[in-house]
Amino acid sequence: MRRFALIVVLMALGVSFATAQEHKTLREWGFPTGIFETGKYNAITDVPGVTVGHVTLIEGDSVRTGVTAIVPHQGNIFRNKVPAAIHVGNGFGKLAGVTQVRELGNIETPVVLTNTLSVAAGIEGVVCYTLMQPGNEQERSVNAVVGETNDGRLNDIRGMHVTPQMVIDAISNAHGGPVEQGCVGAGTGTICFGFKGGIGTSSRVLPESLGGYTVGVLVQTNYGGILEIDGVQVGQRLHKHDFVNHVKKSENVDGSCMMVVITDAPLDSRNLERVAKRAMMGMAKTGGIASNGSGDYVIALSVAPGNLIDSNAKTITSTVLANSEMSSIFAATIEATAEALWNSLFMADEMTGRDGNHVDALPVEQVLEMLRNR
Repeated sequence: MRRFALIVVLMALGVSFATAQEHKTLREWGFPTGIFETGKYNAITDVPGVTVGHVTLIEGDSVRTGVTAIVPHQGNIFRNKVPAAIHVGNGFGKLAGVTQVRELGNIETPVVLTNTLSVAAGIEGVVCYTLMQPGNEQERSVNAVVGETNDGRLNDIRGMHVTPQMVIDAISNAHGGPVEQGCVGAGTGTICFGFKGGIGTSSRVLPESLGGYTVGVLVQTNYGGILEIDGVQVGQRLHKHDFVNHVKKSENVDGSCMMVVITDAPLDSRNLERVAKRAMMGMAKTGGIASNGSGDYVIALSVAPGNLIDSNAKTITSTVLANSEMSSIFAATIEATAEALWNSLFMADEMTGRDGNHVDALPVEQVLEMLRNR
């Protein structure tokens, strides 16, 4: 009974057993990347109004999964929709809500991440949450945006342990400030480059001369390729990467990645799609290859207050950045995405799960030595 109570508390707080020990991000280890400064928390929550919530589910020896919710603003999102775009790097995935976002250029719910077979529970949770919001009493259609990666190696994914209530809890418990990273929420059971992956986040703040805008990124990493960290060929040196069994005896690694980019720059859906494409360039900087069996998706949103879309308005007037002002936002997106992906590895612990499957954490000391002696 005491152990069960502990699990419930950890679920509510968005904390997992696997992240009990202290970790440091790549930047905190003394290796800042990119040219732009981060926000206060180096997280997606540096974008004003953005909050993140996790529900982490670790039970017995086989359940290793969860939910992560990204709430773009603190009003009624359905009534004040958010300009958005989605880019598909490789489409082997189950991203719910994509066609309406592409058609209308906006999002009307929080963005929820979970595991592949829990997308249905994610949709139900998001819809129930939205219908419960004051002002939505008469609504009969909700476009829930729910992404996933497959955590089936460590998690009893066929058990479909995520419930709609967990999704509601993740949204309701979302908060600003520091964001839990590593083996939490939707990243609890994920694997990245053959090591334990998870949730990662980072941000960039442009100088005032470039608009002073903030770009924040949150990722759920479960993908493969040939790991590079800040230009160092880590995967090759550790002999752990895709296709390695064709040149050395070892294992192949593969999987998917969800990337959420939010900015307070005033962008429309067309330029948000251009931003989303640049997040894939950030993924490429980590050695990701968007392999055949990988579901690699980017959801990009602009929460510039003056551009939120009033669902009752008959006409919309917005101010958006000119194309010529986009390059610095592209660069910030690439930097923040790459760092968020690396952070998901640095902040994760080793984990044992379903059928005794074990995944090692990134060997941080070895990696730091490589970075020092590049």
